[in-house]
Parts: sequence; C-alpha cells; structure tokens
Amino acid sequence: MATKRFRDLQVWQRSMGLAREAYKMTSTFPREERFGLASQIRRCAVSVPSNIAEGRGRLTDKGFMVFLGQARGSLYELETQVELATEFGFVNSAQAQPILKEAAEVGRMLEGLLGTLRR
Repeated sequence: MATKRFRDLQVWQRSMGLAREAYKMTSTFPREERFGLASQIRRCAVSVPSNIAEGRGRLTDKGFMVFLGQARGSLYELETQVELATEFGFVNSAQAQPILKEAAEVGRMLEGLLGTLRR
C-alpha cells in the first residue's frame, strides 16, 4: 500500500467526520439515554476511524484487513443504532439521513480498500 500514515487515508478522514456528526446528533437525545443508545452510537462511531488507524499500524496487509473488517462491523452497528434512534423518536429521518448516507459512503470506501488489499 502506498501510504504509510493512517491520516492520509480518505476513509479515515471521512469516518472521523462521521464520528463528529454522530456526537452532534446524540447531543439532542433525552437525558435518560445518555448511557443507553447515545453512548452506544458514540462508541461505535468512534470505533470506525480507531480501527482503521490501529489496522494501518499493523505490519502486514492481512493484519490491516482484519481491522478494516472490524471497522466495517462498527459501521453497520452505527447504521442499525441510528435507525433505532429514528424509530424511538430520538431523531427524525431528516436528522438521520445525512449520517446514514455518509455511513454508506464510508462503507463503500472500506469495501474498496479491502478489495485493493485482497489483490
């Protein structure tokens, strides 16, 4: 892989933005959800760029791929939890859609990077 620094990866940069948006969105959740769904959303959103960064620090592409898979799992978890937050009425679909759209784009980027590493 050409880049050595995780900060240079566009997928990491986009996932950092996604985590920031998840934090903003959950700041409006009911107080009683601070340690419930809001916390879960924040943790999995932070997990995406964290796994990309940790994986990039591995010595092999195979090791990197393992962490990219974990990042993808956290991303799917985030999407599921945002949809639950919408169903529970903590956010409306207009608030959820930008995050879900960005999550889908980050997912495509992860798949592309995984495909490159598999070759």
